[in-house]
Amino acid sequence: MRMAAPQQVHVRAAPLARALRTRVAAAAASASSPERALLGLSEPDLRQLAVDLGQVLSHASLPYPASSIVCPAPYCCTRFLQQSYRGKQLHDLLYKSRAKQIQEFSHVPKVFREALVGAGWKVGRSPVHHAVTASDGTTKILLKLEDNRLIETVGIPVDDDKGPSRLTACVSSQVGCPLRCSFCATGKGGFARNLRAHEIVEQVLAIEETFQHRVTNVVFMGMGEPMLNLKSVLEAHRCLNKELKIGQRMITISTVGVPSTIKKLASHKLQSTLAVSLHAPNQKLRETIVPSAKSYPLEALMDDCKNYFLETGRRVSFEYTLLAGINDAKEHAEELAELLHTCGGGYHVNLIPYNPIQGSEYKRPYRKVVQAFVDALEARKITVSVRQTRGLDANAACGQLRNEFQKNPLLESSPSSEPNLVPA
Repeated sequence: MRMAAPQQVHVRAAPLARALRTRVAAAAASASSPERALLGLSEPDLRQLAVDLGQVLSHASLPYPASSIVCPAPYCCTRFLQQSYRGKQLHDLLYKSRAKQIQEFSHVPKVFREALVGAGWKVGRSPVHHAVTASDGTTKILLKLEDNRLIETVGIPVDDDKGPSRLTACVSSQVGCPLRCSFCATGKGGFARNLRAHEIVEQVLAIEETFQHRVTNVVFMGMGEPMLNLKSVLEAHRCLNKELKIGQRMITISTVGVPSTIKKLASHKLQSTLAVSLHAPNQKLRETIVPSAKSYPLEALMDDCKNYFLETGRRVSFEYTLLAGINDAKEHAEELAELLHTCGGGYHVNLIPYNPIQGSEYKRPYRKVVQAFVDALEARKITVSVRQTRGLDANAACGQLRNEFQKNPLLESSPSSEPNLVPA
């Protein structure tokens, strides 16, 4: 007696898709974890994410017990399991197409986009709240983060006869700064929180979109103290180097000095430049300019810089803001040269004539005073350069533009606005 063949249960595509969308929506509604950003992830990370989502989708696509179904297309319930190539597509969408919303991921199936949103993922791009361009081409941009905080980033172009030859992005690492250096506008605006890695990376993308030109150099010299947010800074550094293809030697990480962090940074053996904001040749004067210096004696800071050079082979650059009548005398230059010589070689001094900010008692030194300081250092065999001041008419000094717009978070009800590119 022949046994009857088991009855096949065929699931039509439309009900299957509806069931899947229902389950994805339910997962999204019940998700308690905060949204996560795709920006900043590497291609291997994105491939793994695609595989993980594929596994979830393959199970979610069964609206009935698997044992009761004979699928008319054998691959339909397992087709997501080996879709790591979706990760490559995500990588291209993030770093080549520069998509800002998951809804713009037209190259991937709708069900995959829904799964990303349902799992709490987002691209991680913020809108431009305001932008100002100075007469020299320097452009400062305010980005409005998802918690309505504002951060600054600055694009600094250097042109030749053929157009922009170099474009530097000066990026922020924190919303505000807790160190409150006496001459800095950022500290006067208060401190809110550390930036996440994608919030650092997106600043570079915003500069590139504004200038329609590739960023060639990145300096962590915007709002905040990078060493107080070293984890996110290192994650952003990796993304800038590996995903955006900015060479490590084209990246500079600045610090005013935070105990133990220079040693930690040295352990990563980056090929990037460490720039230490010194601003004074002795401990007593430095404490009046940089209050946090009280917890990090100058001798200990210089020892850490010496060890950084020995461990990485990378020259340390010292930032020295010249404040008229405060730290710009020839005697200060001589004392600075002596300090550097006692700590070994391999150093470079970058002099920065003060960029005036509203409400500050400090003044910018005259050019002849700056030149005398340079001459005194060079006479003592110290390599020195003077930073060209950019963006004076765009409030380009760190924190200035942000303080005009915000000292507290913007209200959630604040109307969104299109980027406002205003010639200063």
